[in-house]
Amino acid sequence: MHINPYVFILPKPPTQIVWNYKDHTQYELDARYSTRLAQLIENPNNFDDNNIIDAQLLAAGILTASKSDMPEWGWDELSKIFHIGTQNIPFEHPPQNIQEWSRQYLEHCTDVLATPAPVDTRTPPDTQTHIALPEPSRLTGADLHATLLGRKTCRSFTQAPVALTDLSTLLYLTLGHLRERSPDDNAAPGLTARRSSPSGGGLNACEGLLLVQNVSGLAPGVYAYHSAQHALSLTNPLPDSALGNLLCGQHFINDLPLGLFITARFDRLWWKYPHSRAYRMAFVEAGHLSQTFQLVATALGLNTWLTGAFADGPVETLLDLEGSPEQPLFFVGCGKSDGQAMCRELRDLLERQAVTS
Repeated sequence: MHINPYVFILPKPPTQIVWNYKDHTQYELDARYSTRLAQLIENPNNFDDNNIIDAQLLAAGILTASKSDMPEWGWDELSKIFHIGTQNIPFEHPPQNIQEWSRQYLEHCTDVLATPAPVDTRTPPDTQTHIALPEPSRLTGADLHATLLGRKTCRSFTQAPVALTDLSTLLYLTLGHLRERSPDDNAAPGLTARRSSPSGGGLNACEGLLLVQNVSGLAPGVYAYHSAQHALSLTNPLPDSALGNLLCGQHFINDLPLGLFITARFDRLWWKYPHSRAYRMAFVEAGHLSQTFQLVATALGLNTWLTGAFADGPVETLLDLEGSPEQPLFFVGCGKSDGQAMCRELRDLLERQAVTS
């Protein structure tokens, strides 16, 4: 007899939860079942066909008669649990044709809309001091082919300021609710807004908080961007310590005139998609927005840099998101650069090593 390798145990006093993350099943074990399972984990050969608990653990799939082959996995157990645990969305009645899918999807949306949508946790800018951004410019001279070839990750930035109009264009084309697009008449109330990048379920679950160091006409600080109003509101001043300390020592951010923390409103995703696979979609959407930001910045003549490496706790504090269902996922920034992919310090180190080798 074997212990199913696809289970993990969560304490939930006075019981414990055994979760089969591959088959999406959960079982709550009391002290008797938990004790017996611990004995079998210590020695699976103690399995007893005549023991009703053993038989039930086997029937539940917590025990298996044959050893399961585990796929090769180069990361830790947590990443494996996430990846496998969000595979194969369980469907009780998979639709067999487009008519069935349409009916099931409409029923699902009707059920979702029967509950209130998550409240916007940000104070609307029209009820406080806010900054209305200038009209975004049109990228009429931009060539998509040249922009795609020109997009490049740089780590060496000058301290030249970014124009407020360029910032407005960046935010509007990345996160703004596009006025130029006709609303979808079939969309539910509150879900008619559309951005330039796709969003799971049309929820626009991702938001942006702006880190400003050197933008003409805008004081340094951290600002929330309000997509519907195309406006900013001040969240916090910049920290006293170097910004590189927030991004795992990547101190080339210290010369970056502006950056955008892309966040996800998990509560919006929970509202429509209760299955944990939707967590994948939060990162997919953040990736869409990151690429849009970079292409717009490139078309404006700016260089870009991006990272997913940051200290979550201090960043959440800076963004005023501690304990919030809105969480930071990614960072992207832009500014004037000499176009170098490496920072000067790394280039100097490589040159010294080349000389001594």
